[in-house]
Amino acid sequence: MLIDELRLELPGDRLVEDPDVVEGFVHDEAEWAEHGVPLVVVRPRSAEEVQAVVAACVRHGVPVVPRGAGTGLSGGANAVDGCVLLSTERMTAIREIDPVERLAVVEPGVVNDDLRAACAELGLWYPPDPASAPWSTIGGNVATNAGGLCCVKYGVTGDYVLGLQVVTGTAELVRLGRRTAKGVAGYDLVSLLVGSEGTLGVITEITVRLRPRRPPERTVAGHFASVVDAGRAVALVGAAGVIPSALELVDHHCLSAVDAWKNMGLAVEADTVLLARCDSAGAEGDDEAATILSCFEQAGATWAARSTDQQEADALFAARRLAYPALERLGPVLTEDVCVPKAAVPEMLARIHRTAQVHDIRIANIAHAGDGNLHPLLITPPGDDAARARAQAAFHQIIADALDLGGTVTGEHGVGTLKRDGLSRELAPEALALHRSVKQALDPHGILNPGKVLPPLP
Repeated sequence: MLIDELRLELPGDRLVEDPDVVEGFVHDEAEWAEHGVPLVVVRPRSAEEVQAVVAACVRHGVPVVPRGAGTGLSGGANAVDGCVLLSTERMTAIREIDPVERLAVVEPGVVNDDLRAACAELGLWYPPDPASAPWSTIGGNVATNAGGLCCVKYGVTGDYVLGLQVVTGTAELVRLGRRTAKGVAGYDLVSLLVGSEGTLGVITEITVRLRPRRPPERTVAGHFASVVDAGRAVALVGAAGVIPSALELVDHHCLSAVDAWKNMGLAVEADTVLLARCDSAGAEGDDEAATILSCFEQAGATWAARSTDQQEADALFAARRLAYPALERLGPVLTEDVCVPKAAVPEMLARIHRTAQVHDIRIANIAHAGDGNLHPLLITPPGDDAARARAQAAFHQIIADALDLGGTVTGEHGVGTLKRDGLSRELAPEALALHRSVKQALDPHGILNPGKVLPPLP
């Protein structure tokens, strides 16, 4: 029996079999994403222990579902029936920070903010900063190719991954990538693994590039009478050629929910707020802030200003990060993650507004607006099955509209189970066939996170 074999191969505290404890591991934060019942939860502490788990699962034909902190929003870490749920939460070592090469080597269970804090002590910066950065782990960020607030200027997680150590679907422990600033030897297998959501390998170590600490940011805020007006401001900023270090959209639903929860005094008389930051040094940063302020005013902002109160500015960005958990307190939240061209942001926001009206669903909006990555949050009353059905219909309509405008079904949360149908609409059959060929090559036994990302064959 597999569990008996794992007991022999691993120290006793690695296996979790208590059903009440196991229950806390079976799904991520994706509302309504399907999940099953695992055979056992395993919490390894080393790459070799991960390898031993995968090898045993290969021998017994048992699925392996990797899991980080469980903060995902697409069902990518959800258990399937009879699987071994492999949690990397105990693999938390920051093994190295090299200030000369500007890189760090970490285990997958390192929390994003913990790495950023450790780098800051050496005058360095790890840019990827998803809203879940205080809780999400680097391994999970790599598995979904997570983005964040500053990716409009600095890119997503994959832009910072230099190397990986992974256990493949044949239980081989391999190193991929490099430590050098440049390197083009062989296929870019690191990029292939980034964003693969545990379907091609189990990540056991990550080497990431770092940047020098950046200059202080300037904050510009604008209030708008509608999300569409705010969308026009986003398009104007893009047309002006300014690349802010953050450009975030938060509507009144989100701000009110955060204020009711945390009593932060954020109540504003606006339908939608845009928050921009610039981090270029000296006069260039001042010019960027002035240009963004002008774009806000041209788009019809009811109020816009450059903040002179750093505490107030930080509170607004903190509210942006707290929006999702604050809205969860109001009822089940189905989270979208579409991304459209920046020029299409006003039209996409208008379509989301129409979808809310047509389906009689409350939709709150937060967005990494600067790069077109929108997160409509569909909120339903607890236990209201009719509202749930309407929300799911609205969810699919938003995907259809994003694709119609030249966008993609997921900008940073991953496909998981929630977006498999959307992926089959976005990719041509030939492209899906290539995906399946890669999956077959790296996971010939089909045990790595089955049922995720790729839609079932017709």
